[in-house]
Parts: sequence; C-alpha cells; structure tokens
Amino acid sequence: MPITTSENTATIALLLVAAGILGWGFYRARPFGKLGILAWLQSVALMSPWLLFFSLFAAGIYLNLVAVLLLLVASTGLYIYLGRQLRQAASEAAPKSRDAAEAKSQSDSFFPPDSQPDSAKETANTVTPPPATNELEIIPVPAEDLKAIKSIFGIDTFFATETIPYQDGVILKGNLRGDPEQVHSRLTASLEERLNDRYRLFLVDNQDEKPVVIILPSTNDPQPTTVSQKILAVVLLLATIATSLETGGLLLGFDFFNSPDRYLEVLPIAAGIWAVLGSGEIARRVVANQYKIGLSWPFFIPTLQIGSFGAIDRFESLLPNRKVLFDIAFSGAAAGGIVSILMLVTGLLRSSPGSLFQVPSEYFKVSVLVGALAKVVLGSALQQPIVDVHPLVVIGWLGLVIVALNLMPAGQLDGGRIIQAIYGRKIASRATLATFVVLAIASLVNPLALYWAIVILILQRNLERPSLNELTEPDDARAALGLLALFLMIVALLPLTPVLAGRLGIGN
Repeated sequence: MPITTSENTATIALLLVAAGILGWGFYRARPFGKLGILAWLQSVALMSPWLLFFSLFAAGIYLNLVAVLLLLVASTGLYIYLGRQLRQAASEAAPKSRDAAEAKSQSDSFFPPDSQPDSAKETANTVTPPPATNELEIIPVPAEDLKAIKSIFGIDTFFATETIPYQDGVILKGNLRGDPEQVHSRLTASLEERLNDRYRLFLVDNQDEKPVVIILPSTNDPQPTTVSQKILAVVLLLATIATSLETGGLLLGFDFFNSPDRYLEVLPIAAGIWAVLGSGEIARRVVANQYKIGLSWPFFIPTLQIGSFGAIDRFESLLPNRKVLFDIAFSGAAAGGIVSILMLVTGLLRSSPGSLFQVPSEYFKVSVLVGALAKVVLGSALQQPIVDVHPLVVIGWLGLVIVALNLMPAGQLDGGRIIQAIYGRKIASRATLATFVVLAIASLVNPLALYWAIVILILQRNLERPSLNELTEPDDARAALGLLALFLMIVALLPLTPVLAGRLGIGN
C-alpha cells in the first residue's frame, strides 16, 4: 500500500511538472502574440497524446493499439495544421516588421554607419568588445579587407550600422532586410567574390536576440584530425572490439579474456553490438557527405558493461545551418535505434522455451519501452520467474541503451546536437546543465549515471560551434522527429515501477 501511494504521488508530481512546463511555455509565448501562441499549441499537440497515454497507463487504463494509433495520427495532423497556420501568420506579419525596420533605417540614416546612437554595451555571443577609440587601429582586419567586407552590405540584405572588433574579425550590427537564408547566401557569395576564401560570414543572434553578422578569418575553421588523434581513434576502436567480446562472454557466463579460444561463442553478440555502432556511424557519414561536411575519425568509448557507449565524432567543417546539424545528429541515432529495435522485436518473436538465454522476468522492468514490447509479444510468459529469450533480445536491448545514452540532451551528444538544432544554443546550454544535474542526482543510486555525468563533464559539456546561418530553424517535420527521438530516449531508459509492472503482468 505505501508503494502504491508513493507511486501515485510520483505520477501526480510528474503530471504537475508537465503542466508546469506547458504553462511556462504559454507564458513565454504570449509576448509574441499569435505567432507565439500557435508555436505553443504545436508543442501541446505533440505532448498531449503521450501525457494522456501515460496518465491512463498509470491509472491502470490501457488503450488498445488502434486507439494509440488514432491518438498519434490526430496529434500529427493537428501539428501539421498548426504549422501551416503558423507559416501563414508569419508571412502576414513579415511585411509589417519589414515596414518597421525600414522606418528605423530611415532614422538611422541620419547618422554615419559607425556612429549610431545604439548602446555600445550590446554584445554578440556573450563577447564584450573593448571601447573603440580608432576603429582601424583596434580591429584586427586589414583596412582594405574591412572596406571590402563593408561593401557587401546593402539596404536590401543587411543594413550595417556599427562595427565592433571580435577575436580575429569583426561584428557588424544592423538591420536584417529579408529571409535569413537568402540574405546569408547573398552575403556569402559577395564576400567570396571580393575576398575569395579568406573569411567566413556568420549570421547569428545577439544577446538581445537581434541578428548580427560576424566575420572571421578562415584560419579559424575546424582543423582536420591529426595523426596522434587518428592513433587514439584506432586504439579506442581496438579496445571497443575487445570490450564487446568480453561483454558477450559475461552474458554467456564466462570471462572471454581468460578463454579467448571461445571467440566463436561470443562473436555473434559482439557482432550485434558492432552492427548498432556501425549503422550509426555509416548513417552520419552518408548524410555528412551529402552536405559536404567533414567528420573526424570516430572515437569509440569502450566499456565492459555493454561493450561500448557509442562514439564521439568531431566536425571538421563549418556547418551551413542548423538543419544540417539536425540531419547528421538524427541520422546516426535513427539508424542505430532502428537496428536495435528490429533486433529486439525479432528476438522476442523468435523466443521460445529452450532459447539460449534464460533471464529473470525482472529484466523486462528495465525500461518502459522494453517492457511494453515484451508484453505485446511474450504475453503471459512474463509472469514466470525465468523467461527464455533469443540472444537478439539481449543484443537489441544493449543497442537501445547505447542509442538512448547518446540521445541525452547534453553538449555534443546526438541529443544535445538535436536540441541545439531545434531550439538554439541558449536552450541547448540549459538542457546540458539540466542533464548533468539529473545524472548527478541519479548517480547516488546508479553507477552508470555517474559514469555518464563524468563523460559529459569532461568530454561533451561544450556545445557545437555556431553554424554559418544560425537564424534559419529546422522545419516542423524535423522538430517533430527530434522530439520523438528524445521521447524514445526517455522511455528506453526509464524503468517500470513495481506497480506498473504488476499491472502489465511482468514478474510474480
């Protein structure tokens, strides 16, 4: 009885948190008027079916497959409809904002471009420039180059009003006069025509969320993988192969390192892990090649627990926009996730008395996703203390854990890149901090969470560098796919509570 009460309390608390998130979103959306409300309603359309499903699930009311599919179809249809309304409202609002910008530019034109009465304390990307006394003395760009840079701007693209030194280049503040993607394309072409490949043009938001242009020398571009880094990548790959074989041995009940002659027994399990890792890497590189983006050699993270925790891939090229960042990050997670789920489902379908692995029924409480799929396929067999399962069940679950851990919304993990692509760097930074805090708390009861908290703190805490065009956001379809991936990450890692497992008929 106390367990049931505490779980009901936890369920109510989670629902209150979800309601609080929606309320906070509405509060943030109101100042943007109709556009903000429509965008908020899109998020409600995506979250409502899942909130309804899990609320009924916690209450012991189970929707059948048809009802779940209807919920998802209705939610997707509503999301698409709201997206069309949002784009229509945005197109109607664009002329008004353009007129306001033109009116402001007429006022600005009474002042010289570099002496506008704007506050000099505004910064780009949290950088505070030093006070200017003589622009040509303090700006680290040759005078001729600076003159050529200023010549690319115009009243029909970006009306520059102020020039500020920044690192090895400059920040140009002003008014954006068109679609960010088209403006960035035109400005980049003009810059290359005048100065060849010597500079890069970034279109980003300032701290006050106003568009600014940053010009940096191409010498600041990401550098190719060095020889020492390639050697490290090879060492980590060999270590991952070894730990995958050892994981297979541990699952079969022996130490592979002490019995290497039994490699044929562990090879199928290790090959399944490699299939998950390899599919993700291949998908990333195929998509990256389509966009002509260079990727470093993969740095695999070996572990004896599940063979590997995935791989770290570094971009060796500047990304043109956030859509490319999303596509590369999502492709790897999607490929690995699809392979893992296919192996898991295939293994469940092929499981029968006498299968190779005999696992406790408690095994299927490790995640909501695994437990739900097992219940659908195995049914009443989950009520037995020991369940016979095909090896693909174990391999598929390991793959899901690998993919789900990399989908955590932190730093340069796939999940962190997806959040940065959809919501921008500010939200991604907050999500990284929140993920680290959650992992730090969870590490009090789970050593795996502590391991990942350390990995994120040391290796993955930094966000990806800004894209050349940070203003153009991914479309609605990409946003929906990204949220779906994050949802699957949660249900893959979130365990079933004893009460919910009992209602599903898992275990004694």
